[in-house]
Amino acid sequence: MLLNIPNHMSSNNNQKLLCRACRTPLPAPFLSLGEQPLSNAYLTREGLNRAEPAYPLDVYHCERCHLVQLPEFEKAGNIFKEDYAYFSSYSTSWLEHCKQYAQMITTKLALNKSSFVLEVASNDGYLLQYFKAQDIPVLGIEPAAATAAAAIEKGIPTDVCFFDAPYARKLANSGRNADLIAGNNVLAHNPNLREFVEALSIALKPDGVITLEFPHLLEMMKNNQFDTIYHEHYSYLSLVPLIPLFDQFGLCIFDVEELHTHGGSLRVYAAHTGSAVCNKTAAVDRVVCAERSLGLDGNEIYAGFGEKAQKVKTDLLEFLAQARESGRHVVGYGAPAKGNTLLNYCGIDSDLLSYTVDMNPHKQGMFLPGSHIPVYHPNRIRETKPDLVLILPWNIKNEIMEQISFIREWGARFVVAVPRLEIIP
Repeated sequence: MLLNIPNHMSSNNNQKLLCRACRTPLPAPFLSLGEQPLSNAYLTREGLNRAEPAYPLDVYHCERCHLVQLPEFEKAGNIFKEDYAYFSSYSTSWLEHCKQYAQMITTKLALNKSSFVLEVASNDGYLLQYFKAQDIPVLGIEPAAATAAAAIEKGIPTDVCFFDAPYARKLANSGRNADLIAGNNVLAHNPNLREFVEALSIALKPDGVITLEFPHLLEMMKNNQFDTIYHEHYSYLSLVPLIPLFDQFGLCIFDVEELHTHGGSLRVYAAHTGSAVCNKTAAVDRVVCAERSLGLDGNEIYAGFGEKAQKVKTDLLEFLAQARESGRHVVGYGAPAKGNTLLNYCGIDSDLLSYTVDMNPHKQGMFLPGSHIPVYHPNRIRETKPDLVLILPWNIKNEIMEQISFIREWGARFVVAVPRLEIIP
């Protein structure tokens, strides 16, 4: 049973929402995905009988700085806690991506045994293990105790805490400023965006470099990736609002790379303004130009986004209903946060999707938030031989189709719903 938590910061009262980047009052949301539980709040069987908090999943666009964002309905400390179920190391393609990054940046910055690499939101040590293997000193910062424990077990020094300005000052006062600060998919997860950027500046050496990866708002808007919206993603990022925000704290974004991860991401490079490494490349202006050309600094593109999400909902519900009527068995692959946004927005439960599977043992035996669909080990697919497998983490669909290619032995097919419904032979 979902327990709806009302939007106490709506325009119906005198308390206006303020943009977390520029503090400007926000207009009405341009997209509402309904009342949804926290996307990583997986349930035990016993938990199915208890009330489940749900919050409005409403998305706002700041008309001044153009940051796209959600209100902070739930504190980050209540999301990234002991039982947080996301472990980075269960995707082989993601590990390969991180290994290549570690090799590239080590060469690019001439990192060695005298260097110091700091990773914010280091999860289970998925990235820092590649620096450690080169004898480069590292430190992970991870607020979720379970994932931090997995990193420590790998021999990765990890502080179990949030990265903020006081913590950064503590590092700086102890002489532990970093040559490299890495942050993969963490910038969007921090509701205190201004303090986070300030902390980066404090913790960085005078000629140090910051690299941050995050899903690109341009790709989300262009490719209808509305399911990447969930409560722990407080912001949806592009260079247009980030460049002036970083500038306020003495940091310049001097380079950017466009990546294929997470449906299309950016890797930005930042440094202290005026430092020797802060030489802006043409790539920065190129990406900003692309963002403005798509209209990310206007209002029109946001106004029509809800219709695209509604089309996915309609098509997926019709497809699943027809499959049920024709006697075809449909199951899911994956239990990602984006999948929970999709399923709860569409109102899909185990009547239409009997179960899903996931490689992460911390999710197996649990139930998805909201939909209460059970999660099993991937072996379940071979045992039950479904007719159709709906891939929920569509961003790694090729990896998944290779992992369970055996479904074609009995004529089963793969399905993805985003950016549009597609049945893959």
